Amino acid sequence: MTGKHAEMSFGMLEETFYHCCQLLVQQSQQLRDSWSWVPLQGSQEGYLKKTQVRSVVIKLSPVWDQAASSSDPGSHGSGHSQFYPQKKSAHVAPCDADSVSSEMNDDDDDDDDGICTVSEDSIQVLQYEYHILYSCSYRNPVLYFRVFTLEGRSLSLEDVWRSVHPNFRLQLQNSPLNTISQQEHPLLGQPFFMLHPCRTEEFMRPVVQAAHEQHRPVNYVLTWLSVVGPLLGLDVPLKYHTQLQSAAGPSSTEPD
Repeated sequence: MTGKHAEMSFGMLEETFYHCCQLLVQQSQQLRDSWSWVPLQGSQEGYLKKTQVRSVVIKLSPVWDQAASSSDPGSHGSGHSQFYPQKKSAHVAPCDADSVSSEMNDDDDDDDDGICTVSEDSIQVLQYEYHILYSCSYRNPVLYFRVFTLEGRSLSLEDVWRSVHPNFRLQLQNSPLNTISQQEHPLLGQPFFMLHPCRTEEFMRPVVQAAHEQHRPVNYVLTWLSVVGPLLGLDVPLKYHTQLQSAAGPSSTEPD
């Protein structure tokens, strides 16, 4: 590869990331999709942010398989784990009778101090907070997120895996997007979950190259988000892409 395609193999410049984010926010305002840019006080840095509330099915069958996680070459250090279906019962968040389906085990002990034990999947209404940051190490965008119940309880990594749709969970386990970990937010210093960016360039390169070959404008951040977002319940409306031609020219959103 030569020229622009050779440069693409090294990700994108930070300035390009900020420009792509600016264009995405402009489109979001038009589409009322609630993305916003949060600047870091006293710095040129910042991040994209979106908060949404949605109902999810908490899958109660999977349990941690630490042995599989530790032996998996896709696991990147401590804190990176995978989920494998093995059991049919588990403990879930503190809740009341209305927050869990009627299929609660009537024979369970009542000494769990508000921890409900259920034998079926549970529908929960959760608040998701998504942040998109730039990684200088990987030269690519990174998706950070955290999840809360409506009562304000922060979900654990185990709960987060249980909330991922089974089809997407398989993709996360068996594709280059196979690692969700809990990390400190690099700008806020708070615990967040992160979709690891170690192989972002690998799956983005052919997408961006195809756009260049077809002479189509491409917003790298938007295209990347369209791939990784749905895995974590973050859908990107098709209107973003149909409006891209009028929102930015082909050269203004290319990775560098």
